[in-house]
Amino acid sequence: MKVNLQVWRQEGPEAAGAFKTYEVDKISEEMSFLEMLDILNEQLVNKGEEPIAFDHDCREGICGTCGVMINGQPHGPQLGTATCQLHMRKFDDGATLVVEPWRATGFPLVRDLIVDRSAFDRIIEGGGYISVDTGSAPDANLTPIPKMVADTAFDAAACIGCGACVAACPNGAANLFTAAKISHLNLLPQGQAERWSRTENMVEIMEEYFGSCTNHGECEKACPKSISIDFIAMMNSDYVKAKFKNRRLVAQS
Repeated sequence: MKVNLQVWRQEGPEAAGAFKTYEVDKISEEMSFLEMLDILNEQLVNKGEEPIAFDHDCREGICGTCGVMINGQPHGPQLGTATCQLHMRKFDDGATLVVEPWRATGFPLVRDLIVDRSAFDRIIEGGGYISVDTGSAPDANLTPIPKMVADTAFDAAACIGCGACVAACPNGAANLFTAAKISHLNLLPQGQAERWSRTENMVEIMEEYFGSCTNHGECEKACPKSISIDFIAMMNSDYVKAKFKNRRLVAQS
C-alpha cells in the first residue's frame, strides 16, 4: 500500500515549523505506524536528508514514550491503542495522513514530533514516596484487599503516561493522568500513610503546568488504556478532603 504523509517538521523550539509532504510506497498493512516511519526515515537518510525525529522505546504499548497526532486524533483512529500498536491496515491505500506532535502548553516542543513531557515527572515527584516501615516483605495475601478495590487500583495503575489525555483535551488538562497516578496509591492500604499530602501536592503541581478540567471527556476516549474519568472525580473528592485534613494537621503541630 501507499500513503501520503504531511509531517510537522521543526528543527527546535525556537525555529519556525511547517508541514512537509512525503510519499511512502510499498508499505505492508501488517506494519505498525512507527515501522512505517522507520522506512520513511531510511529513505530520507539515503537521500542525505534529516530523518524525522519521533519518540519510541518498547513498541509494545507499555512505556508510553510514543505518541503523535494522526489526522487530529491522539494515537490515531483506533481506540485503546498506542501509536506503536497501530497497524497500517487501519488506513486506506493512498490515504493522506497528517502527523503532528502533541499540542499543549505543558508539553513544549523539542524537535519535529518530540515534545518535552517532564512536567509529568514533576507531578510524580510531588507524590513523594511510601514512608511507612513495612519490615520484610509479607505474604501476598496477608493484607486483605477487597477485589473491587484491587481491580480499580490496577485499572488506574495501567496509565503509561503517554500524554494523549493532555493532547486530546481542549484545555490541555492533565487531570486524567494525575488522577490515575494518585488513585492507584490512594486506593490501597499501603498508600494511606501519605494519602492527603500526596493528593494536595500532585494536584497543585499539575495546575502549574496544565489547564483545568471541564469534563469534555476527550481524555478517556484518547487514552490507550481506556482509563475512566471516574478517577478524576475520585481525585477531586480527595483533594477537597486533603485541604481540610492537611490544614488540621498543620494547626495541631
